[in-house]
Amino acid sequence: MQAQSAARDHVSVEISHTEDDIVSSIQGKMEVISSSINIRRVPERLRGEYSRHYLPQLVSIGPYHRGKLTSMDDHKWRYLFTLLNRNPDIGLTLDKCVKSLRELEHRARRSYDGDINLSSNDFIEMMLVDGCFILELFIKCSSRSLRRRNDSLFCTPGKLYDLRCDLVLLENQIPLFVLQRLFQIVPIPKQCTHSLYDLAFRFFKSMIPGEQEYLREKLNEEAHHLLDLIHNCLIPANYTKKDAPTRNGLDKHAVELQVAGIKFKRLATRSVLDVEFSKGVLYVPALRINPSTVILLRNLIALEQSRCVDTPCVTSYANLIHKLMSSEKDEKLFCEQRIVSNHLDGDAKVFQLFGDLCKGLILQDYHYEELCVQMKEYIDRKKRRTSKCNQKTDQQASKQSTLIVLAIIVLIMIFIGTLFSALSFFLHHN
Repeated sequence: MQAQSAARDHVSVEISHTEDDIVSSIQGKMEVISSSINIRRVPERLRGEYSRHYLPQLVSIGPYHRGKLTSMDDHKWRYLFTLLNRNPDIGLTLDKCVKSLRELEHRARRSYDGDINLSSNDFIEMMLVDGCFILELFIKCSSRSLRRRNDSLFCTPGKLYDLRCDLVLLENQIPLFVLQRLFQIVPIPKQCTHSLYDLAFRFFKSMIPGEQEYLREKLNEEAHHLLDLIHNCLIPANYTKKDAPTRNGLDKHAVELQVAGIKFKRLATRSVLDVEFSKGVLYVPALRINPSTVILLRNLIALEQSRCVDTPCVTSYANLIHKLMSSEKDEKLFCEQRIVSNHLDGDAKVFQLFGDLCKGLILQDYHYEELCVQMKEYIDRKKRRTSKCNQKTDQQASKQSTLIVLAIIVLIMIFIGTLFSALSFFLHHN
């Protein structure tokens, strides 16, 4: 009996080890996939004279620009203390945060491109301070009652605007799973009843073009960081990745298309990328262009061009608008149709902006290829119909000309016959 019992125990141990091996293997594979590089440097070919659109001006987040904007460091630490101090046992909360971030450290490091020259403690401290700063900023934005009267981020005009611009920069991100884990641990004030996604959307909604309710619903999709979260909500509803390379583009700009018979109408709903063509009308969502829009578009394109995502829909959109709006006359047409409203500084033109956005782009998957084909086919059909109508008109005119000539000939024949009859009458009577 003892031998049988020992055998049973031995078998049980073997099974347990086997399960542990499988669990460890599966967990390792999941971590490799989920820890893929998704926060990269902006490709050099995109920077040019517009490097300022990729660099933080007020606050640095993550390792790429750490230590370059030290004036905000004290504010970060104050926000960290405010967030954690809502729990009477601040030490216990801090301990949980550090232990959780320690577990995520390897995955978080793998999210960045290149080596991060920070010790384990420094890296975890950075994730904690930056992550809690973002969470507390989101929380304060959601409720006025949680803001202090002397908080310069809310009292100084333009600072919140600058913060929004900084927090959408590709090089100024921390992994979203870090924010999610901290949000699960830190004490959230009772005045704040929103999810992390709701808080993020409420903070960024003023700079995301499109219908807010539609965009908010798409924020629940999995994302790697805050910029990627915004990118996900802008992906067109009908987006499908193409296996074949792009072959067709647009060879006419807006004014030429209008002359060719295509009309333009403003579409006020959904994502700004949801451009549609139907029955001779190109429906283009309204786009309000201001300096923050430019920064957002540039960094969304940089996200796509750095191969951090496999849906280059913003790159496709920039290319389409550039082709449509390639001159001041095209921009005037778009403004008249209320498709574009220009709120850029000085005398800057929107058509020039999109021309600049498209410099250095690599476009392999053009989302609007089918739309361009549809417009070309519509123009060709319209030309054929016009040609047939002209041909029919020419034929009718030719027939009418022939009939007129015949009528004239008949009249001449009648006249000649009458003349000969008259001459014959007079000759016989004389």
